[in-house]
Amino acid sequence: MEVVFVLLPLALAVAGIMLALFIWAVRSGQFDDLETPPFRILFDDVHKTRGSNRSQNEASPLADAASNVKD
Repeated sequence: MEVVFVLLPLALAVAGIMLALFIWAVRSGQFDDLETPPFRILFDDVHKTRGSNRSQNEASPLADAASNVKD
């Protein structure tokens, strides 16, 4: 019976901590957007800047091999 006097307050304390963490998560906006994360993997994250293709082509081995091919 003494175990109940230890485990019951311990269980209530853990439940209170979990409730406090859940309330904190809701208030900080963790559950605001539930639809975007599943589709985020489908979007391209690569953003091209001006002149980036030229510098990449000059440094790539394929560009060097293509320029060495004689017609």
